Amino acid sequence: MEAVKVRVQTQPGFAKGLSDGFPKFVKAQGYAGLYKGIVPLWGRQIPYTMMKFASFETIVENIYKYAIPAPKSECSKSLQLGVSFAGGYVAGVFCAIVSHPADNLVSFLNNAQGATVGDAVKKLGLWGLFTRGLPLRIVMIGTLTGAQWGIYDAFKVMVGLPTSGGVAPPAAGEQLKG
Repeated sequence: MEAVKVRVQTQPGFAKGLSDGFPKFVKAQGYAGLYKGIVPLWGRQIPYTMMKFASFETIVENIYKYAIPAPKSECSKSLQLGVSFAGGYVAGVFCAIVSHPADNLVSFLNNAQGATVGDAVKKLGLWGLFTRGLPLRIVMIGTLTGAQWGIYDAFKVMVGLPTSGGVAPPAAGEQLKG
């Protein structure tokens, strides 16, 4: 579906969507063409997801520690949800940066029939692979990731759970010392 989506987005007139784009794509490139971008796709999604989860809690904890003058327990739910969105946005910036080269590869490979990773590097250059379209991707992914974490914490509040972040738990060794 990613291959068809990229083709519909980047080649005007190719198709209106998945229903007419899928058969047209398969006819032109065969079923194997649908999977030629799978490794770069994983190269985009895996670092993105790892960064999303690895950085969010730490960012939120640091917002509470350095930017909010009161303990989390004294903050309103609205402020806590704002911190969740802000932490998610910053995490999204990191996600965009680590996944951007692979995103450019996926787009390139799904647009150029028979293209290889080497072709993408030759055409875009290493600098272009890392920077082409990055500011727009940062805004898009930052906002998307901030919204995802904001919605996640809003749901937690709705069901009576606390929002994310706050004081970091003691390290495992410190728990045993007490």
